[in-house]
This record gives sequence, structure tokens and C-alpha cells, in this order.
Amino acid sequence: MSKFDSFFLMKAEDAKDYALEVLNFFDPSDKLEATEIGDGNINYVFRVSRPSDGKSVIIKQADKLLRSSGRPLDIHRNQIEAQILTIEGKLAPSYIPEVYHYDETMSAISMEDISAYRNLRKELAADRVYGHLAEEISTFLAKVLLPTTDLVVDRQEKKNYVKFFTNPELCDITEDLVLTEPYYNYKDRNILTPGNEEFVEKFLYNDESLHAEIGKLRNNFMNNAQALIHGDLHTGSIFANEDGVKIIDPEFAFYGPMGYDIGNVIGNIFFSLANKQVTAPDKEDAISALTRTISELFDLTKSKLAAEYDEIVEFPLYKAKGFRDSYLAGIISDSLGYAGTEIIRRVVGDTKVMEVSSVEDHGQRIRLERILVKMGIALIMERERIADGTELMRIYENIIA
Repeated sequence: MSKFDSFFLMKAEDAKDYALEVLNFFDPSDKLEATEIGDGNINYVFRVSRPSDGKSVIIKQADKLLRSSGRPLDIHRNQIEAQILTIEGKLAPSYIPEVYHYDETMSAISMEDISAYRNLRKELAADRVYGHLAEEISTFLAKVLLPTTDLVVDRQEKKNYVKFFTNPELCDITEDLVLTEPYYNYKDRNILTPGNEEFVEKFLYNDESLHAEIGKLRNNFMNNAQALIHGDLHTGSIFANEDGVKIIDPEFAFYGPMGYDIGNVIGNIFFSLANKQVTAPDKEDAISALTRTISELFDLTKSKLAAEYDEIVEFPLYKAKGFRDSYLAGIISDSLGYAGTEIIRRVVGDTKVMEVSSVEDHGQRIRLERILVKMGIALIMERERIADGTELMRIYENIIA
């Protein structure tokens, strides 16, 4: 009998025992250290290491309850995360931590320790804008998204994937917090900065033309089982250093529009750019690097998706130029639209980003939020006509001027 034969929430000492008894990752005589390193609301993450040589493993356990409210959660999301990491690890191995073990009983994933890489959101805040970001992130997106569509995957296999990756609880969070409440605050959960109430009423709550476009994006998110997507791909789930990037935390994964992942990344880099331009305009090098990164990320993702399409799509009807061009254009349009919804929801919704929430000067906070909301709206409303990164950044510069 083992204490790990039935589910319980582990603490750091339990994680050490787990690494020894279940994973057999260390020798029984080893002196180990274990620390909880997660800061999320629905998981517990432990790093177990052997100080003598630095050997280490990450153990991520899903909770059955939401920490903040105690609301029950389906821990199938942990199995989903283990499976998408395995799939993406085959498609783009250099970008994904290796999965060592998935334990259905304990709802725990054990994986490679990527602590040599650092949280990209925090790196950008510290003005470390790696020159490879656009190249690396665009390559990752092209390599993991298009190959999971039924333009490439066998139809039956893809349908089985759609069934397995059905993720109703976490999709429900996105459908509400990202694609509904910022425009229709029916749960009264939005958090508005004092002084911006009338601005939000006018530009978000009462704009029927905007609501029509949000309706299209929401419907697309809920019904377009296009590709296996990460579902929460922001700069906090991308880790980076001088050598490259690693992608983590795909527990929101499901079959949805691939533009949602692309747009989330683009939208989140805008937070860092706008924050610096409003609060630290003297940081010209970082501002220039972020501007270039966004523009290049948009252009490179677009070109790499097209190249990947030409290389791996073989079905004759899908190789027809008219279909190909329309399909790719739809991805790019979606990407811009979802970049807009990500920007807006992080400003007015109840889940902020530190680039906004850390701004203490009230005047700067008001200005920053209005710039971001206006940019989000522009991305949504003009998503079908923005052709390249230069045009994308021209729109932004006109808003911030």
C-alpha cells in the first residue's frame, strides 16, 4: 500500500516522497529539497531537486477545488494538459518541457524543470526583450497549430482528439471573462478604474457595432474546432532566456480557432509596450525592441503558417489557391480580433495583468487603460484589413500619439 494510491493534495514533503516512490527519479539515499513554486488558483506546483548535482523535476498537481472560492473543478484538465504537452512535444520538441509521467490517481504531471528559463512577462517588465522572440514564438505557433487541423490529421483521429480535448469548465471561463463580460457585464464582476466608468460605458458597453463583431468572435471561439490550441497563451505562460523559449500551462487546451493563441501572444506584448510608453517613455531601447517584436511576430507568423501549409497540406481540394488563401486570411483576421479581446478583458475584467495593475499614478493608469481599450477595439473592428506588422503598429502609434 502507498499513500499515493488515492488522491490527496500534496505538500512539499509529499512531493519529495512522490519523486522517490512513484517517479523513481532519485535514489532513496538522496537528500532532497522541495519547494512549492506555483502561484495559480487551480494547481499546486512543486520543484523537487537534489542539491548535490542540481538534478530536479517539476510535479504539477491539479486541485479539485478552486482555491479562491472552493468551487468544484473537473481534474480531467490535468490529463488534457499532459496530453497536449506530449503532442506538442513531438511537433516542436525544443519548445515544450518533456513530460516524464502522468498520474491519473493523483492528478499529477511530472515534467522537465525549465527553471533556466524565466517568465517572459517579468522579463519584458525588466526590459529584457530578447531578439529571438518573434522568430521563436512564430516558429512554435506554425509547428503546433496547423498540423493538428483536419487539413492534415486523419478525419477520424481529429474527431477523437476533439472529443478528448473537450474542456467545458475552462472554456466557460474564457467565454465569460474574455468574450462576454467586458461588453455585457451581466455578472457584475468587471473592475473599472475610477474615472473610466463613462469611457467604458461609451466604448464597450453601448457600442452595438462592436458587439456585433464580438458576437462573431465569440461564436467562432465556441464552434470552430479548427486546431488544438493552448487556450491561454500569454507572456506568463511563455518562459525565455538568451537561448530560446519554452511554453507551459496549456490546461485551457481544446479544439478551437488557432487565431486565439496567436492573438493572445500579440495582445500581451502590447501590454508591456504600452506600459513603458506611458510610465517610462525614456526607455527608448526597450520600446523600440517591443515595437519591432510585435511587428515581426505578426509578419513571421503569417509567413510561416503559409510555408507550413504548402509543405504539409496534401489534400487536393485544400491545395486550391482560393481555399488556401481564404483559410490563411481567416487565421490572421481571427488573430487580430482575439488580440483585441485579450487586451480589453485584461483592462476592464476582474483578471488584470501586472503591466496595468502595477501603475500607481492615477493619471497614467487612466491614460494607459484608454490607449489599450482603443487599441483592442481597433484590432477587433479592423481585423480583416490589417495586412502586415507595419500597418498594425501604425494603428497603435496613431492611438498613443
